[in-house]
Amino acid sequence: MMEEYIKKADTLIEALPYIARFKNEIIVVKLGGSVMESEENLRSILTDIAFMRIVGMRPVVVHGGGKAISRGLAKAGIETKFVQGFRVTDEASMKVMEDVIKNEVNASVVNILREAGVNAEPMYGDNIYFTTRKTGKDAETGATIDWGYVGIPMSVDTGPVRELLHNDIVPVICPVGKGADGHAYNINADVAASALAKALKPRKLAFVSDVPGLLRDPADPSSLINTITAEQGQELINEGIAGGGMLPKMQSCLEALAAGVRKVHLVDGRMQHSLLLEIFTNNGVGTEIVRQ
Repeated sequence: MMEEYIKKADTLIEALPYIARFKNEIIVVKLGGSVMESEENLRSILTDIAFMRIVGMRPVVVHGGGKAISRGLAKAGIETKFVQGFRVTDEASMKVMEDVIKNEVNASVVNILREAGVNAEPMYGDNIYFTTRKTGKDAETGATIDWGYVGIPMSVDTGPVRELLHNDIVPVICPVGKGADGHAYNINADVAASALAKALKPRKLAFVSDVPGLLRDPADPSSLINTITAEQGQELINEGIAGGGMLPKMQSCLEALAAGVRKVHLVDGRMQHSLLLEIFTNNGVGTEIVRQ
């Protein structure tokens, strides 16, 4: 029994220099994937975030909610359609999406953080993001693609976020923005987190999802890449290793690093307290991407 206590004390001692180093530093954490579907995993990660706040760090949470939104749309009898990875969002879909992500997903995250002992407040993005309708070109036909009310952040007003941080409050941001036309827009959560990080320039940006990190072989968890530079990350994109669902995440990581974020982490939220293990231990458990 005594050995177990000593081991716990050793873990705290290992974390001490990281706690001191990151005190008062802003850390943006993006939550997504099946982590949002498991209350056990979600509570574990949010407990990590509460710990970060209590020891003096200033976390900001940005979350997705894709599966919950899909369920809400199905319940409303609205077909879910994706084009090139983006959910096509018409007027009816946008109303359902707003209701689900604000009143279900965001409210749950805020409540769990409060239960863990920290003050947290919802932020819906309306006064943070200025968005525009996303259009693109079909690779095969060259035809213009219109995703409807799907937006990309054109500028970010960090004032409301910084005000909450100044008052020791954890901002919990759902990726709903407002366009120049005054209409609400759906924003990809990875893109929203990256845009916010580029504006805030936090010490760290962490993407918490349901993958171990960046794998050289997606079918082999043991091929996890622990540390790479931004240049090496771009090479992995060029080689197709960072492809599929990892591609937009990696692109968001590299954009954030280029804008001044010091380090980006890819963390598996299915592992208990993986965020703390990644940030507060010598070896970490995911992938860290650093500037040259």
